[in-house]
Amino acid sequence: MSTSDQLVTAAKRLRDDLRPLRFAAPTTHVYCPLDYAWAPHEAYLRSFGGSRKKVVFIGMNPGPWGMTQTGVPFGEISAVRDWMCINENVGKPENEHLKRRVVGFACEQSEVSGRRLWGLFKERFGSADAFFKDHFVVNYCPLVFMEDSGRNRTPDKLPAAETAAMENPCDTHLLSVIAALQPEWVVGVGAFAQERAQRAHDALNGGLQVGRILHPSPASPAANRDWAGTVTKQLIQLGVWK
Repeated sequence: MSTSDQLVTAAKRLRDDLRPLRFAAPTTHVYCPLDYAWAPHEAYLRSFGGSRKKVVFIGMNPGPWGMTQTGVPFGEISAVRDWMCINENVGKPENEHLKRRVVGFACEQSEVSGRRLWGLFKERFGSADAFFKDHFVVNYCPLVFMEDSGRNRTPDKLPAAETAAMENPCDTHLLSVIAALQPEWVVGVGAFAQERAQRAHDALNGGLQVGRILHPSPASPAANRDWAGTVTKQLIQLGVWK
């Protein structure tokens, strides 16, 4: 089985394992882009997941204007459509929130985290093919959690029982991604993702190096002060980049 086939199989299994889960208030709406945005997600895996990688970056879960709309991690519209050349049909989630409509590639909102992340990679590597030659980006959890107000609810805010039910398939999926891509480095985008990367490292009894970069979210004051410069220095200090 090819590397990209392994990634597709693992993503389908993750989608199927997460589908029966239910989440209690204050979570009122849950989107799974692996369902309604499967076409662009599969295109992403097949276009750029066809070979072993040196570095796998791990995000936490989809942002409302990124993967929620495009099916691609940190999926800022312009980065996915114009840089990666992915522009597939996107459907609708079940129980769509009136304040968080999914309009796919017609979305006019900018995913700031994705704009910063993919913007850095574009600036440093030029083409998408050059970046993905040795790098890949995945989200630990593909689910979008919202409260009744439309407010985003991150996985780290879930009750312990819900967290455990969600993390079991997500941990399995991350191990499958690592097995397929065989990276030297797994780098968490933020503390939550680093902790999950470390868990995978421990489950595998080592064999890969774990690092962390500053999350690009505009909610982080540090990220609003030359995020690209800070992260470039972090990756050089880790030894991931030269």
